[in-house]
Amino acid sequence: MTKEVLLTIAGLQLLEGEEGVPVEVVTAGSYYHRNGKHYILYDEVVEGCSGHIHNTVKIGEESLEVIKRGISNVHMVFEKNKKNVSCYATPFGNLTVGIMAHRIRIEERDTDIDVEVGYSLDVNDEYLADCSIQLNVKSKDAGDFRLHR
Repeated sequence: MTKEVLLTIAGLQLLEGEEGVPVEVVTAGSYYHRNGKHYILYDEVVEGCSGHIHNTVKIGEESLEVIKRGISNVHMVFEKNKKNVSCYATPFGNLTVGIMAHRIRIEERDTDIDVEVGYSLDVNDEYLADCSIQLNVKSKDAGDFRLHR
């Protein structure tokens, strides 16, 4: 994997009684590998807010971590069959976020990494939704990249 990567993030929240709306973002980022973990760094601009969020995605053998710093701050940990709780600080106030991952799949290849996570999300100790997130990290020089649908 090269230092310069393209990151595709696709997510879906399924609220009870409602149809989920998929969200997909494609952005450039930086990649490095250290102590058996993959790290992807990228910046995010939030519409309607001044400033940005610096994101670090850490992929382990059987875990995913998302760390956001800037106008929003959180350290979310996705581990299969383990509930992780964190404080999500936003410009509009703080939320307690609980994540219970029930499915984590990680596939590593020479020029890309695919990650799929299925999880339940609660906010302030109340169930909110079943969610999924898919990540594809691809070396910029590896040719075309895949979009999740």
